[in-house]
Amino acid sequence: MDDIEPPQNISSTKPSASVEGMVIAYGNLLVMALVPIFLGAFRSVKHHSLQKKRLEESGEKPDTMSTKDAAMFPLIASGALFGIYIFFKIFSKAYINYLLTFYFFILGVSALTHLLSPTLERYYGIISNLLPLRKFDIILTEKIEGEHAKTKSLFALNFSTSDIITAALSSAIGVWYLMKKHWIANNIFAFAFAVNGVELLHLNSVLTGCTLLSGLFIYDVFWVFGTNVMVTVAKSFEAPIKLIFPSDLLENGLSASNFAMLGLGDIVIPGIFIALLLRFDNSLNRGRKTYFNATFFAYIAGLFLTIFVMHVFKHAQPALLYLVPACLGTPILIAAIKGDLKALFKYEDHPSEEQKEEGKTD
Repeated sequence: MDDIEPPQNISSTKPSASVEGMVIAYGNLLVMALVPIFLGAFRSVKHHSLQKKRLEESGEKPDTMSTKDAAMFPLIASGALFGIYIFFKIFSKAYINYLLTFYFFILGVSALTHLLSPTLERYYGIISNLLPLRKFDIILTEKIEGEHAKTKSLFALNFSTSDIITAALSSAIGVWYLMKKHWIANNIFAFAFAVNGVELLHLNSVLTGCTLLSGLFIYDVFWVFGTNVMVTVAKSFEAPIKLIFPSDLLENGLSASNFAMLGLGDIVIPGIFIALLLRFDNSLNRGRKTYFNATFFAYIAGLFLTIFVMHVFKHAQPALLYLVPACLGTPILIAAIKGDLKALFKYEDHPSEEQKEEGKTD
């Protein structure tokens, strides 16, 4: 995943950042990392409930990451990372980034609309007198002729007035990003990606989460310390896949250009594991969020340690080197103390019928 980096200037010269500027930059990166995990984790609980409801109605099991998928992911990510690195070495960065900009414009508008629409709908009463809330359905069907004529559904789109408003607002922010590549527009889209990632990307079990985080721990350390590939791609890749904040904000205001950055992978990957622990807490029915709270604070400690080491050694750090031990060690240690190890590793978001029967007999 993208590493965390000290302030980097987009010009050829790099003025040293002031202590106050670095504190502001790192403090804001910390907050911008924590909020998506917190929001996304609680939104994932609602999404999980919807998945369970659909499973009961249709019998179709939701797509989740298996342990095999988790084991393969670091290898696939390594291939993709090195491929992008080769592309940047062979082809002009400008042309590649034009394509990436358009692609992430579409993704960013969709992600931001998905993030904002439920909130606007919840408080729509404030503007309902000006623009009533209306719901729309666009359905495409195919009529199959024959002895037993029937209609087959091909496409269905449900949306409301709030979706239209948030899509228009998100598109305006997208145009701002396309035209200016401003760091605030970048962060708005990156924030939306992070929240959606934690909400929608589900690990089915703690074992899968341990496999994924352990593999990416090795991936992150190798590509940051073993090569210059990760840092080169992170600096060349002009897309909202990282949170950035200027350390020269006090001196240059909103036109600042000396940025500290944190890759979204260092938020989403631990975030989906922390969200899984929140759902595990709920399954215990104890009225407390012990595993979620403890691992959330462990993530904060790991991020502080990453920033501290980076500041001391003045070198980009693979954040997962510090975050993975904190996020894996904390729940396992607590489970060992509380006698929950078996329950922790047996938990699945969507258990098989055999596991449901085992749970009844335990």
